[in-house]
Amino acid sequence: MTAEIAIMNKEAIALAADSAVTLSSPDGQKIFTSANKLFALSKYHPVGIMIYGKASLMDIPWETIIKIFRKKLNKNSFNSLLEYADSFIEFVNKKNPLFPIDEQKKYFSQILFSYFSIIQKDIIDEMQKSIKSNGGIDDTKIYEIVNIHIQKYYDYLLNKNVLEKFPKNYAVQTVKKYNQEITNIINKVFEKLIIDKKQIDLLFQISKELLIRDIFHSNISGLVIAGFGENDTFPVLRYYDIEGIINNKLKYKKNNDMIINFKNRAAVLPFAQREMVHTFMEGIEPNLLNWIDGYLNEIFLSFPKMIIENISNLSEDYKKQLLEKLLLTSKKICDNWDENIKNIRQMNFVDPVIKVVAMLPKNELATMAETFINLTSFKRKVTMESETVGGPIDVAVISKGDGFIWIKRKHYFDKDFNPQFFSNYYRGEDNNEKK
Repeated sequence: MTAEIAIMNKEAIALAADSAVTLSSPDGQKIFTSANKLFALSKYHPVGIMIYGKASLMDIPWETIIKIFRKKLNKNSFNSLLEYADSFIEFVNKKNPLFPIDEQKKYFSQILFSYFSIIQKDIIDEMQKSIKSNGGIDDTKIYEIVNIHIQKYYDYLLNKNVLEKFPKNYAVQTVKKYNQEITNIINKVFEKLIIDKKQIDLLFQISKELLIRDIFHSNISGLVIAGFGENDTFPVLRYYDIEGIINNKLKYKKNNDMIINFKNRAAVLPFAQREMVHTFMEGIEPNLLNWIDGYLNEIFLSFPKMIIENISNLSEDYKKQLLEKLLLTSKKICDNWDENIKNIRQMNFVDPVIKVVAMLPKNELATMAETFINLTSFKRKVTMESETVGGPIDVAVISKGDGFIWIKRKHYFDKDFNPQFFSNYYRGEDNNEKK
C-alpha cells in the first residue's frame, strides 16, 4: 500500500508519495521503504506521474514502463495534459513487445481462476450451511445451489458498466481464443461440483463479461498523471485504475479529471490510503462517520416498528398503513441528516482549507503535501496497523514556468559517487530526435 497526494491551485501542483511497498509471497508479506512512486513523465516538459497500488504491470515495474515511454517521448509535447495521459495509455495499450502473448494468456488464467474461486467458495459455504441445517445434502440441492450462485454472479456482472475503448467483438474473440484455458480452469475449480452444459455456458459468459465490465481485481495499479500541456494555463490531473493486458488490450478505467480554472481554484486529492487526509479536511474520520450514519439509520428505521407495536386498539391494516408512513418519514429524516452533515463538513472544514490552498505559494504547496503523507505515516506508526506507509517522502512541484521541480527526492545511490548519472541524464536525446 501507499499514500500519495496532489495539491493544486492556479499557480502549481504539488505531488508527494511515500516509499513503502508491500511484497507478498506464499511465506508471508515483507514491507520495504525504498520504492520510487513519483516520476517526471517528460524530461523537458511540466508533466509528472505517480503510481500507487501494484508497483508493476504484469510483472514489469511501472518505473521501467514510464522511463521507456519518456525516452520515446523525447522532446515532443502536447497541447494539453490530457493528451499526455492519452499518449501514455496508448503506449501501454497498443500491441507492445513488453507484454508477450504467453504472459497475457497466463495473466488471463490467473484473473479467471481467482474470480471462479470466489464463486466456488460461496457455493461451498452455502452447501455447508444446508448440511448443517438439514443433516445432509443431495445432488438436486447441490445442483440448485450451484445454479443460483453462478447466475447471481453473472447478473452482478451485467449490472456493471461496459468500459470504454474496447473493439466491438473483442470479448467474443478473446473467449474463443482462450477457449481451452477457460475449460481447464472450469474443470479445475468446479471439479467436485455438479455442473451441466447450461452452467458451463454461463461461466463462459462470465469470462467474456469480466474482460470488458467495470469490475477490477483487488490487486491493481493506480496512475496519476498531472501537470500542464502547452495550452494549459492552470494545472490538470487525470488518474486511472489499471488491471492488465489480455489479447493485446489494456483493461483500464479513466476516473474523473481535476481541472483548475477560474471557478475551481484549488483541490486536495489523496490517493490509496486516504483516511487521514479526509479526517483533516472534513473534521471526522471516514470510518467513524460511516458507523454513525449506519447506527442512526438503524435507529430511525427500527423506531417506527417499536412505536406501532406498543400502540393497542389498532387494526392490523391500519398498523401496516401507519408503519409505511412512519418509515417514509424516518427515511426523510435520515436523508436530511446526511445532507445537513455533508453541508456542515463542506462549509466549516473543507471550504476554509481550500480557500487557503488557493493562495499558497509553490513552496507551501510542497510542505502541505509532505505533511499529509507524514501524518498518514505517523498514524500507522503509533497504532497496531501494519506500517504500509513510510520511508522517505518524495515531493515535486510542477508549475507552468519552472516545469517539474524536485523538492525532495531519494536516490538508491550516493550522488557524490555518481556524477555520470546526472551528466548523462539528457545525453543522447537530441541524437534520438534527429534519427
